[in-house]
This record gives sequence, C-alpha cells and structure tokens, in this order.
Amino acid sequence: MGYQGQRRVVPPQSDLDDRETLVSEHKHKGETCRQSAAVFNVVNSIIGSGIIGLPYSMNQAGFPLGILLLFWVSYITDFSLVLLIKGGALSGTDTYQSLVNKTFGFPGYLLLSVLQFLYPFIAMISYNIITGDTLSKVFQRIPGVDPENLLIGRHFIIVLSTIAFTLPLSLYRDIAKLGKISLVSTVLTTLILGIVMARVVSLSPHIPKTEDAWIFAKPNAIQAVGVMSFGDLFENYCRNDDLVTFGRFCYGVTVILTYPIECFVTREVIANVFFGGNLSPFFHIIITVIIITVATLVSLLIDCLGIVLELNGVLCAAPLIFIIPSACYLKLSEERRTHSDKIMSCVMLPIGAVVMVVGFVMAVTNPQDCTHGQEMFYCFPDNFSLTNISVSHFQLTTQPPILNISTFQ
Repeated sequence: MGYQGQRRVVPPQSDLDDRETLVSEHKHKGETCRQSAAVFNVVNSIIGSGIIGLPYSMNQAGFPLGILLLFWVSYITDFSLVLLIKGGALSGTDTYQSLVNKTFGFPGYLLLSVLQFLYPFIAMISYNIITGDTLSKVFQRIPGVDPENLLIGRHFIIVLSTIAFTLPLSLYRDIAKLGKISLVSTVLTTLILGIVMARVVSLSPHIPKTEDAWIFAKPNAIQAVGVMSFGDLFENYCRNDDLVTFGRFCYGVTVILTYPIECFVTREVIANVFFGGNLSPFFHIIITVIIITVATLVSLLIDCLGIVLELNGVLCAAPLIFIIPSACYLKLSEERRTHSDKIMSCVMLPIGAVVMVVGFVMAVTNPQDCTHGQEMFYCFPDNFSLTNISVSHFQLTTQPPILNISTFQ
C-alpha cells in the first residue's frame, strides 16, 4: 500500500487524448484566425478604397486605353511578383529587402527602404485628404448645421479622425489584429460599389455625354499608369443626394480603416533599417506618433488629391513594380538572354524608367486642375434634381464650356 501511495498517478489514456485534441484544436483555430486576418488585410490593402477611384485613371488615360492599361499593369504586377520569388530562390533570401541587399548591397537596400517608406506614407496623406473632403460633406448634410462651421471643416475632421481612430488603430503591434477592421472595410467597399452602380443606372440617362468621353487615348496616359489607384470619385455627385451621402460616409470609414495598414508598413521599414527589425514598446509608440503627426500636418497643407496620387505613382510605385524586380532578376539569373523571363525583364526595366521620368515631368509641368469642393454643373437646381429625377425637370442652362467637365474627374 505504501508503494502504491508513492506512485505517480498517470491519467487515463483517454484523458491524454482529449487534452491533445483540445490543444491541437486550439492551435489550429489560432492559425486559422491568423490566416483569415491576413487574407482580409491583403484584400483591404490591395482593393480597399482603390477600386472606387479607378475612374480617375480612366479619365487621365482615356477610357478604352485605360481599360487596356489596367489589365497590362495587373499582368506586370503579377509578373513582378514572380520575378521576386525567383530572385529570392536564386539569392537564398525570403524578403524584398534582403533580396535587394543581397543583389545590390547596402545602397540598393537603402534606396528600396526609402521607396517602401514613401509609398505607404504618401498613401496615408491621401487617405487623410479623402477623409477630410468626404466626411465634411456628410456632416454638412446634418439638419441645422452651418456649412461654414469650423467643426465640420476638413482640417478639423482630419485632426479628429487621426486622434480618435487612426492613431489608436495604428498603435497595434500585430497586424493580424487588424483583420476584423479590414473585414469591415471590405464589406463597406462592396456596399459603396452598390451605391455607385445604383447611381449609374439612375443618372446616366439624364447627364449629357462629354465630347471626349470615349476617346481612345489622352496625353496623360503615362500619369495614369503611375496612378492606377484611388481618386475622390464622390466629387462627381451632388451634395443633396441622400444615398450618395451615405456612400460618402461609408467611403470615409473605409479609408480610415485602411489607414493603419499603411502606417504599419512605414513603421516596419523604419524598424528594419534603424532598429534591426525590433522596436521596444516605447519606441513603437514614439515612432508611430511621429509618422502619423507628420502625415497629418502635410495633409492639412494639401487639399488636391490628384498631384499626390500622380507623384506617388510615378516616383514610388513605378520603381517598386517595374524597375527593381527586373534589375534584381537580370543580375542574378544565369539563364540565356533569349529566355522569356529575361526578355520580359529587359522590356519592363526601361518602360518603368520612362514612366517614372516622363510621368514626373508631366505631373510637375502639367498639373491637373483641382476641382476640390466644386459642385458639378448638373447639381444646380435650375439644371437637375437628384432627389426627384425626371426628364421634365432636367433643363440645361449652363454655358457650353462648362459642359466639357468630365464626370470622371
């Protein structure tokens, strides 16, 4: 009895199996949740509010050519990812930064880091501009609110949304925690698309066509290649349209919820370059606050979205997508010169350089008119009523030059 009393009690095998099953299920559930969060974050960062503003690029390039450029840029982006994977395999690296560092040394690594920082950072500025422009029009629709009230002005809204929403969300250390936020943003994007399509059906019969609406190509096609990103599509709708006002609200929320993902990228780049990839809790907060503060201050000084998108596209997106992946593969690959990947890389690299240089020159010397805050001609009472659409009420009284305003701008 004494010997038996000193023996270690071994749980039945069934209890062990149950514990192992529970632990396994818990780990599997955790991995599944992280994978789902990653999917939603990727969808939000790639699609997000970007799908809403493609008409801006179409307007810059010409609608038929814009469609062709959209498919071409999509193919080039996919091919660039393939080149990065092959370059990683050839160099024994598993990240974009380590690939460039292995291929071109520290100068190449530093250049890539600057571009990887600037691209999301300028996107953060763009998000702030959209938030201020969009939500200010929403709050102006509240009954009894003075449209000139500073508390509903774009500057106050940018500061308020930053302090109340984007800064707290950006302080997360784990991007997986943004998965649910990204899911909400994606759902709102789908809802916005539904609102836009509804207005396409209801408005298209009553708005006159512009003279160059279906022109195949326009001089700003190169700038459109750099942009292929979000524009302020809701500038085309009237402020007294209640359905569109709800769409503007959803759009503003979507942009706010996408903002933290861009901030995460900028902070990650700084952490990799200056802190070896690891930030203490103190520096995590400090760097996040500095990045968001600078982005907010810049967005308060700029109210025209077009030039921001164009410069970000031609100066950052073009080298990240066209030039650097091709250059890395051409230097690492030992395939013959007639290999299809090498031929494609040799084509992509100079095209990217042309888009970058010519796009920058055109963006600076030929900036697009900023229609920030202007009502479209069909929104005036003498011309059109969005709340009571009928042919009898649509009497165009504007001057002919005004009719040349593009509804895509």
